[in-house]
Amino acid sequence: MFQLQLLLSILTLSVTTQSYSSTSQLSILQSHHPPKPNPLSISVTGFGAAGDGVKYDTVPIQKAINACLSAVSKHRRQCHVIFPPGKYLTATIFLKSGVVLDIHRKATILGGPKLEDYPKEQSRWYVVLAEDAVDVGIIGGGEINGQGLKFVQRFDEKKNVMVSWNHTGACLGDECRPRLVGFIGCRNVKVSDVRLIQPAYWCLHLVRTDKTSIHDVTIHGNFNSPNNDGIDIEDSNNTVITRCSINTGDDAICPKSSTGPVYNLTATDCWIRTKSSAIKLGSASFYTFKNFLFDNITIVESHRGLALQIRDGGNVSDMTFSNINISTRYYHPSWWGRAEPIYVTTCPRDAGSKAGSISNLLFVNITATSENGIFLSGSGGGILSNLKFINMNLMYKRWTKFPDGLVDYRPGCQELVKHQTAGFMMEHIDGLVVENVVMKWSNDESMRWNNPLDFRPSTVNNISLLNFYSRSYQQ
Repeated sequence: MFQLQLLLSILTLSVTTQSYSSTSQLSILQSHHPPKPNPLSISVTGFGAAGDGVKYDTVPIQKAINACLSAVSKHRRQCHVIFPPGKYLTATIFLKSGVVLDIHRKATILGGPKLEDYPKEQSRWYVVLAEDAVDVGIIGGGEINGQGLKFVQRFDEKKNVMVSWNHTGACLGDECRPRLVGFIGCRNVKVSDVRLIQPAYWCLHLVRTDKTSIHDVTIHGNFNSPNNDGIDIEDSNNTVITRCSINTGDDAICPKSSTGPVYNLTATDCWIRTKSSAIKLGSASFYTFKNFLFDNITIVESHRGLALQIRDGGNVSDMTFSNINISTRYYHPSWWGRAEPIYVTTCPRDAGSKAGSISNLLFVNITATSENGIFLSGSGGGILSNLKFINMNLMYKRWTKFPDGLVDYRPGCQELVKHQTAGFMMEHIDGLVVENVVMKWSNDESMRWNNPLDFRPSTVNNISLLNFYSRSYQQ
């Protein structure tokens, strides 16, 4: 017995010693990692920026950025370019690795309105541009303003006619205008606590960029100006968007796969209003979209809520749309969208394209008030599969005077097609679960339709309906 007690004592001492030794070693290791040093800072006014909104401050701003870059290389610390209160008119400025624009809440960077304010290459037409940069960002509570209204050739309540620079031959059509902020080929990007206002074209553009954080950002574009998208995530991965407010004329959050796939996108706690799609995948869709989460989103008075426009053969899978409140209405038909709260489509853009597949989508805890129903449309070469709609409250009523009875396939495919309106319009689907869904119809005279489910014959298979209710209600 004594030997057994002695052995237990030795084992206990050994375990205690090992535990203490590990803890001591961890403490020692932690002591070798001091807190991250404060960033360096350089003010644009120190290089002669006037900040009067009249004189161009491009040269002093770029000098401050370049000085920050030198300081980053020398001290191996992040460097902030400070914009004190004022208005800083500028041509394109180029953000560099390790440099963060720190814009005071009473400061505004104004984008120049002239063609000569931007590089020769149309792909580099941005007010603020970072190329192949690491550890860059924009913070501070201030504003970047693209002066988009100066690019309106003719104001129109239906849709403004915009200035085009296509006479240079650099681009075609009426989309030849500068974007506001771009990160091309970058890594570790942070855009936080800034206002991005009046873009002439797209507002915040990520291209082949990895590990981006966008939070507490306000985006506001003219509601009648086309192509002023909010956030375009093009060929970029590992993006997090949270607590953003987007009020603009065109698509608000728009992943695109033009030259590569788009993986791991999360957007939460956002408020959106748009004359086009609040959340839209595509229409550039040549490569895979995968692992997306959209949660706790409020969509207000938009032309379309949650939209997938797959037109170029890319495949979509593994996405969740949860806890989303949607309000959609009709606007002029020149804008893509027909008031659909949810729009999931894949079809070839043209004769030279192919349809991609869409699978494993979950829509859960969705509330919608809209003038049109949900549109789910695959195609002969691209089936929708394993779609789930769980815990949904759908209310249909009319409150605008724009025409209904149209299905919108744009861009490409069949364009606008006359079709009976329904709560769910479905074609080319294999695997659909509808569970705990309540569909209510206004019984006023403006509602000329109350068809809950509309199927294209022989194209929709493997359906499960559980606790599905459809009924009229008195407003």
